[in-house]
Amino acid sequence: MGSRKKQMAEAIKAEKKQVAFAKLNNCPTSPRKMRLVADLVRGEKAERALQILRFSPKEAARRLEKLVMSAIANWQAKNEDADVEEANLYIKEIRVDGGTMLKRLRPAPQGRAHRIRKRSNHVTVVIDALNKTQS
Repeated sequence: MGSRKKQMAEAIKAEKKQVAFAKLNNCPTSPRKMRLVADLVRGEKAERALQILRFSPKEAARRLEKLVMSAIANWQAKNEDADVEEANLYIKEIRVDGGTMLKRLRPAPQGRAHRIRKRSNHVTVVIDALNKTQS
């Protein structure tokens, strides 16, 4: 490996050390309902996001709260020497994508059938440490 390539790889590795993520796949909630909750916490600091999710009445908030806690734990595992409170963690990115769809049939009048689509979603949360220069 060349010296420039090695320096660039080390810079990318140091940058990725500050970022941690968590994924939730095939969550049995429709993506639209999950996006409503995800929009509440996008860009917020991690502690504030957890408070928002804890007091939100929506079912999707419970699952998202666990996911944010998992992302914080992943960050803590990557940065064992750093303190979570001093790091000023914030939600850098939160993505809700459509997952698999269970297709069911519901009987309808006059021998017809209507299709029921039970949707699911995939959620990805990326947490980053807020540097002194960014604030």
